[in-house]
Amino acid sequence: MSETSFIAGLVQLRSGQTVAANIDETSKLIREAAGKGAHYVQTPEMTSLLVRDRERLMNLVTDEEHDAALIAFRALAKELGIYLHIGSLAVRFADERERVANRGFLIQPDGDIAARYDKIHMFDVDLDKGESWRESRTYQPGEVAITTDLPWGRLGMTICYDLRFSALYRALAEGGASFLAVPAAFTQQTGEAHWHVLLRARAIETGSFVFAAAQAGKHEDGRETFGHSLIVDPWGKVLAEAGTETGVVTARIEPHLSAEARKRIPVLQNGRRFAIAASEPVHLHEVGK
Repeated sequence: MSETSFIAGLVQLRSGQTVAANIDETSKLIREAAGKGAHYVQTPEMTSLLVRDRERLMNLVTDEEHDAALIAFRALAKELGIYLHIGSLAVRFADERERVANRGFLIQPDGDIAARYDKIHMFDVDLDKGESWRESRTYQPGEVAITTDLPWGRLGMTICYDLRFSALYRALAEGGASFLAVPAAFTQQTGEAHWHVLLRARAIETGSFVFAAAQAGKHEDGRETFGHSLIVDPWGKVLAEAGTETGVVTARIEPHLSAEARKRIPVLQNGRRFAIAASEPVHLHEVGK
């Protein structure tokens, strides 16, 4: 792989319930990122459609071959000559009627799809203030972690809630990834509490760059997302950060910094497998001896 530096760009969105409008807005911002010199551009989770109502979502999604957003973005990547990472789209399975995939796509500069990743971890949670989510009712979880090669190094693909499962990121790093992608639609509540610290932790504990494009603001379906798209270097330094509005952020990436961070603190080499054993119970009459 080449060690030449490159520019990464993140597109921050506020996707709504109309696919065509989302394609137009996203395409405009992708063009803006490419105009700023970005060679790799990432969009957030659920780029083309953010709909909380399950029935409405299921009526709108289609398979890959007929997905208007995927068709448009493949053409745009080819036109601009960039690696375009669509954080995720809701995609219908050919043989699954009740659930769809939450699927990310890495599109090559020739418009071909280099890699696909289906979100593994489902956001099934009950938060404060009555906020509740059950992604597993709508989405079929993935079962395979995915890495794919860029000209500058290997990329590990993840989506949103995956961020909380550190073993996934270590596995991707052990599989050769020096760039970790975390396109997301983090809620305002959880993002405010944990977004920055989790992204910086994933970078530090693996010695990897982290690219995290986010949804931001109050959406048509009533949800509120945190924004603050981040690019983090392997030492945990934030290289670029968006606010809470839609837009683009970019940063120059020096791939050799990943190898340097891993050499300084070789956690991937020093990690060891271990067993877990319960300690012997302490009897009351032994306390104090």
